[in-house]
Amino acid sequence: MSKDNFYLISGPCSAESFEQLDAVAQEVKQAKYFYALRAGVWKPRTSPGCFEGYGEVALRWLTKIKETHNIKIMVEVASAEHVALCIKYGVDVLWIGARTTGSPFAVQEIADALKDTPDIPVWVKNPVSPDLALWIGAIDRLQQVGIEKVGAIHRGFRQYNFTPYRNAPMWEIMLELKQEKQEIPIICDPSHISGDRRHLKELCQTAINMETDGLMIEVHPCPDEALSDSAQQLTPDAFFKIYSSLIFRDSYTVSDKIEQYRTVLDDLDKELLSMLSHRMKRAVEMGELKKKENISVLQFERWKKVMDTCSKQCEELGLNKEFVDKILSVIHTESIRLQNKIFETNEDCNFK
Repeated sequence: MSKDNFYLISGPCSAESFEQLDAVAQEVKQAKYFYALRAGVWKPRTSPGCFEGYGEVALRWLTKIKETHNIKIMVEVASAEHVALCIKYGVDVLWIGARTTGSPFAVQEIADALKDTPDIPVWVKNPVSPDLALWIGAIDRLQQVGIEKVGAIHRGFRQYNFTPYRNAPMWEIMLELKQEKQEIPIICDPSHISGDRRHLKELCQTAINMETDGLMIEVHPCPDEALSDSAQQLTPDAFFKIYSSLIFRDSYTVSDKIEQYRTVLDDLDKELLSMLSHRMKRAVEMGELKKKENISVLQFERWKKVMDTCSKQCEELGLNKEFVDKILSVIHTESIRLQNKIFETNEDCNFK
């Protein structure tokens, strides 16, 4: 990563007022490597009834911010209509959100709408699901219609029961994208990975250590009063405190590369532990049902079937069968121990 090509994108999760945008812009534009002010104008929300953005009204605010502070403005788009309005109001940079990236029809609609303005930079967030092919496919659709400046944004992936972050980083997928798409810049959105401002410093530094080409960080003058994603946004002061503490590198040694792999392995270990916790909870629930129906804990035929299935998968995945058998046997033994505990007591086993 060359610091000369580092992209720092910052701004509030949602554009809530001109005053809010103005307060953030006059601060973050002073940061070294500042590239653009980001703000959500249309907010695709999981549940109805949540704040979904001010739309065209917010675009007017952003246009005024652009003129006042002489900075680039960046907005998320999810349809051809959004693209048309952004072009009308002179939005400099666009990004495609995670939910939209997961819909090839929507991405193609956006790509077609941009055919006549191929010089507008477009950044593509990873899809919600850990699907590298879907991420690459969205990027390809933009490149195939002639979009000249395409970038990627790594914002983590939704995984059930994953901690401590809102989204699992899965750095290995980002590294695979770097290999597949070496011609495009890839930046990290630690705000959406963390979901909690307490983790932002460590995630920002990890992203830099992983040779990302920039950061997208959410900044709000009063985060606790934000209309969306309040927990992950920083005040301008907190933003500069974190940003000034980050260590940049002009080049990366072999030792740095080894640390990148260690980060990936640490991340995978967290995923394994999270999945083990989830599995044990389900085993306990099954044990409670067995006790209720007076069914024996050990079901030998069922266990044999599981092992046979896993043996076939070992061959397909290139894993050593003896190694996997040992791991599964330990997991099975612990599951049996937890279920036996339920039978031995009159109380439920509260596995946490």
